[in-house]
Amino acid sequence: MWKRRSDPVLHIDLRRWADLMLVAPLDANTLGKVASGICDNLLTCVIRAWDRSKPLLFCPAMNTTMWEHPITAQQVGQLKAFGYVEIPCVAKKLVCGDQGLGAMAEVGTIVDKVKEVLSLHGGFQQS
Repeated sequence: MWKRRSDPVLHIDLRRWADLMLVAPLDANTLGKVASGICDNLLTCVIRAWDRSKPLLFCPAMNTTMWEHPITAQQVGQLKAFGYVEIPCVAKKLVCGDQGLGAMAEVGTIVDKVKEVLSLHGGFQQS
């Protein structure tokens, strides 16, 4: 809780501190919130306050039928329009037992993409 002006604000401090943001996994609920501008928890508040000159990467992960719902493509498109970078989901057997698209990308793929994006943005900022 803030007591006076200039007290620390956690979601703003986190935004300032980070050189890159990675949301992995990004579930359907949070995808919908971010695409709509809803910020009702720490994660969505940090994303809403994010400095868009810094990279934000997201890894969608959800059930195949949720992934294939038409609203999902619209919401992913909205995040891309904000300048965020998608690390696409993959097809495999999901936790629920279904087979298909919706699984989060493999960790190695995510790490490689983070390294690539950081190298394009000049690496870590020294602060």
